[in-house]
Amino acid sequence: MIGLGSYGYTAPSSKKINAYDVPQGVDIRGRFDEEFAKILTKDALQFVADLQREFRNHIKYAMECRKEAKRRYNEGALPGFDPATRYIREGKWTCAPFPPAVADRRVEITGPVERKMIINALNSGAKVFMADFEDALSPSWENLMRGQINLKDAVEGTITFNDKARNRVYKLNNEIAKLFVRPRGWHLPEAHIFIDGEPATGCLVDFGLYFYHNYATFRNTQGQGFGPFFYLPKMENSREAKIWNSVFEKAEKMAGIEKGSIRATVLIETLPAVFQMDEILYELRDHSVGLNCGRWDYIFSYVKTFQGHPDRLLPDRGQVGMTQHFMRSYSDLLIRTCHRRGVHAMGGMAAQIPIRDDPTANEAAFELVRKDKQREVKAGHDGTWAAHPGLIKTCMEVFTNNMGNTPNQIETVKRDDASNLTEDDLLQRPRGVRTMEGLRLNTRVGIQYLAAWLTGSGSVPLYNLMEDAATAEISRVQIWQWLKYGVELDGDGLGVRVNHVFGRVVEEEMARIEREVGKEKFKKGMYKEACKIFTRQCTASTLDDFLTLDAYNYIVIHHPKDVSSKL
Repeated sequence: MIGLGSYGYTAPSSKKINAYDVPQGVDIRGRFDEEFAKILTKDALQFVADLQREFRNHIKYAMECRKEAKRRYNEGALPGFDPATRYIREGKWTCAPFPPAVADRRVEITGPVERKMIINALNSGAKVFMADFEDALSPSWENLMRGQINLKDAVEGTITFNDKARNRVYKLNNEIAKLFVRPRGWHLPEAHIFIDGEPATGCLVDFGLYFYHNYATFRNTQGQGFGPFFYLPKMENSREAKIWNSVFEKAEKMAGIEKGSIRATVLIETLPAVFQMDEILYELRDHSVGLNCGRWDYIFSYVKTFQGHPDRLLPDRGQVGMTQHFMRSYSDLLIRTCHRRGVHAMGGMAAQIPIRDDPTANEAAFELVRKDKQREVKAGHDGTWAAHPGLIKTCMEVFTNNMGNTPNQIETVKRDDASNLTEDDLLQRPRGVRTMEGLRLNTRVGIQYLAAWLTGSGSVPLYNLMEDAATAEISRVQIWQWLKYGVELDGDGLGVRVNHVFGRVVEEEMARIEREVGKEKFKKGMYKEACKIFTRQCTASTLDDFLTLDAYNYIVIHHPKDVSSKL
C-alpha cells in the first residue's frame, strides 16, 4: 500500500491528461474514466453537493442519537414504543395513495447493480427489481460508477450485455419489472468523493446521481407519472425517515416535479425501528409505498442491540426463523401497521438458489421456499423477496394461488389481532441451542463472504444460498456475543466453551475453505486478509457497529489528481 491515509490507499502516480469537471468544494479522488465522467457531470455533482451541505449536520446528529441509544441499551435499557408519539400511533391518518405502477408487488427480486444482473432481474418475471447499492454490492469506485451507468442505460431501455464466454447477448424484454433502487445506509461514507474537505455521505451520492440522471425518463416510462422509486435501509427511528423525506422534497423541488412523486419502501431491519413503524410511515406519508421485513439484518440488529445483555444470547442462526415468537410478532405488526396506513407490507427474502446437480436437494430447497411464502401470504403480506430468477415462478404461484387477481391485500387483510402485540412479544428471547456446527458455519460463511467482498463481489453464492452483507453480520456478531459471554455449545453434547475452541475452529475452517475453493483460487483470493479482519472483529473487546465500515478501508483507492483538475 502506498500513502496509507484515513481511507484506503493512494495509487501510484502516473501522468494524467484528464480530470473530472467539478463544482466548487468538490474533490473526486476516484479513478478518472470517460464513461464515469458522463455520470459525474458538474451539474449532477452540484446537486449531490447541495444535498450534502443541507443535510450533513442532520445526518451527524442522527448518528449521535444512535450512539446515545446504544449506550442506554448497553446499560440495561430495552427498546420500546415512545410515549411521546402515541398520538401518531393512535391517529387515523393514512399515507398518500400508492401509484398505479406499483399496485402489484407480489414478487420482487433483488441484486447488485451489475449489468448482467440488472437485465436478468428486469426480465425475470418478478413485479419489481430492487437494484442494490447497499448490502449486495461491494462499494468500490468501479462498482458504484458502473452501477450508475448500468441503471441509466436500464431506465433508458438501451442496456445490453455481451457475454463472450457464453457467446450470448443479453437485452431487455418488452415486459420488465418495475425498478426500485436501494442506496447505502446513513452511516456509510463515500471516500472517493470529498465535499468541503470531508467524505460525502454514501447514500446521498447513490440517490443524488441516480435521481439527477433518471427522474425525467423514469417518470415518462416505468413510473407512469410517478417516481423514481427507492428502498431505504438500516434506519433506526423516524428522525432518520424525516431526513429522507426532506431529501425527497428538495429533489422534487430541484426537478420541478410534484411533491409526492418520489416513492420509497422502508426496510424494517433494525430492532429499534420495529417500535417506530407508524412514526416512520408518518414522516414519509407523502412518499411512502410501504415497509419490508428485512429479516436477516433484523436478527443482526437483535444481537447488536442486546450486546450488553448476557441473558439474550441467540441460538444457532439456522434456528432463528420466522417461527420464533419475536420474529413472527415483528412480521404481524408490520402487516397491521402498513395496511392500516394504506401501504404495502412486503415479506422477507428467500435466499435459496437452484441446486442444478442434485434434484432431491433442489426440491427440498424449493419446498422450504413454498412453505415460507405460504406463511407470508396467509399472514397478509402483499409480496415477497427472492434472490434468484429461478425462484420467481415458485413464489409467484404461491401468492397468486392465495390472492387471485387482487394486486395486494391492503384492503382485505387488516390483521387487527396484531394490535394486541406488546413490547414483550417483540423482544421475547429466541429459543434453541448452540452447536459446534453453528460456530463452524458462522466462521466459514463470514470469512468467505468477506473475502469475496474485498475482491469486488457483494452478493455471493455459498452452500446453496445467496448471501449478502447481512449474513456475514449475523455470523460476526453471534460469534462475538458467544465469545464475550463464554457461551457453552449446548446443542450437540460437547459442552465446550466457544472461547476454548474458536482459534482452532478458525484454522480448521480456513483449511476447509482452501479444499473447497481449490489452492489456486485460495491463493489469489483475499481469504487470509478476510480471516484477519473477521477474527479481529469477533474477538474485539467492543463490538463494531458494522463489519463493512472497517473493511471499507481496504477497497478505497485514491488516484492522484491531474494538475488541471479543479478544486
